[in-house]
Amino acid sequence: MTTPTPRQIAVALEYDGQGAPRVTAKGRGELAQRIVDTGREHGVAIEENAVLAQALSAVELDDQIPEELYRAVAQVIAFVLSLRGEMRDATARHGNQGGKAL
Repeated sequence: MTTPTPRQIAVALEYDGQGAPRVTAKGRGELAQRIVDTGREHGVAIEENAVLAQALSAVELDDQIPEELYRAVAQVIAFVLSLRGEMRDATARHGNQGGKAL
C-alpha cells in the first residue's frame, strides 16, 4: 500500500464581494495538505488547479490577488457560487436532512 503524496501547493482565498479576493493561507507539501484538510473540515469548496495555485502562491499573505489573475479566479468563484446555489435549491426541495450546504 502506498501513502498518498502531499499536495505540492495550496492557496486559500477569501472574497467578501468587495474589492479583489485576498490570499489568506498558502503553503507547500504537508502545510498545503493541512490547508486543504482544514478547508474541507469547514465546508470550503476546493478547486484543484496547479497552474493557478502556482501563480497565486507568489502573492503575499493578506494581499489582494493581482489584476492579471482576476479572470481565472472569477471563474472559480462563479463555479463555487453556482454549486452553492444548487445546494440551496436541493435543500429547499428536499428539506435539510442534516447535510451542510456550502
